[in-house]
Amino acid sequence: MDIQWSEVVAFVDRILEASFTVGGSAVTVADLLVVMGLLVAAWTISRVLRRGIERLLRRRGVDDQGTIAVTLRITHYAVMLLGFLTAISQVGINLSALLAAGAVFAVGVGFALQGLAQNFVSGVILLFERSITPGDIVEVDGHVVRVLRLGIRTTLCRNRNDEELLVPNSHLVDSTVKNFTLHDNSQRIRATVGVSYESDLRAVATSLEAVADALKWRVQDREPRVFLTEFGSSSVNFEISVWTDDPWRAPQFRSELMTGIWFALKDAGVTIAFPQLDVHFDGPVEEAFSRLPRAS
Repeated sequence: MDIQWSEVVAFVDRILEASFTVGGSAVTVADLLVVMGLLVAAWTISRVLRRGIERLLRRRGVDDQGTIAVTLRITHYAVMLLGFLTAISQVGINLSALLAAGAVFAVGVGFALQGLAQNFVSGVILLFERSITPGDIVEVDGHVVRVLRLGIRTTLCRNRNDEELLVPNSHLVDSTVKNFTLHDNSQRIRATVGVSYESDLRAVATSLEAVADALKWRVQDREPRVFLTEFGSSSVNFEISVWTDDPWRAPQFRSELMTGIWFALKDAGVTIAFPQLDVHFDGPVEEAFSRLPRAS
């Protein structure tokens, strides 16, 4: 039995040209095959893109599996959605009616997810910019915290009271954040002290320099500094600055520095000044006070 290839081709052509209506538009079987091909291409592109993003994140030091998984999943959804919309437009399906029907719903969802979208975009910025990474010590809204994990919506931190805080990513991107460990761990510890005007300022400076130099936790290759900062109303004020490479323990180090200053000045016989007020009475006032009866 001879196969009539012309009949086979005609039969296949009739199948491919068979059409039905979707959204007011005629769609053929050939159009469906095109849609399937575009979706397969989108899936392949998504797979290659996700592998590249995962390698990039790990090369940049992002090891949190949750963050990587969410980033890859959202990337996949975005590529597949773009591929689906491209495929639909290629076959000529009119989606205007569907879009018009869901416009109100889309607006409501858009407002509801505005904060979520902002935090997500901020999380992506933090992941790729690497200005804040897990382990960094940062100051946010006056609170010093250690970054534990960068999430896709929030960043998990722990403060010095061992309280865990969830900070929205958008807050870390939009506000001013002090990062103590961005390029190195060096931080300056400062303390101020005022001494009386009768003090020997050379002896005061020598005592303060000795205290700062003896601190075990200071960075050895950065010399401490002692500055005379002000001739105040009741004291001569000094500032002592010492460098440390452990900013997380800065409050403890400052306490040790100030304690050392106290005992060093006491041992040197230097008076730590405090506000004092001298009251002088005019002659008539003193005479009036002297006439007051005294308690027996």
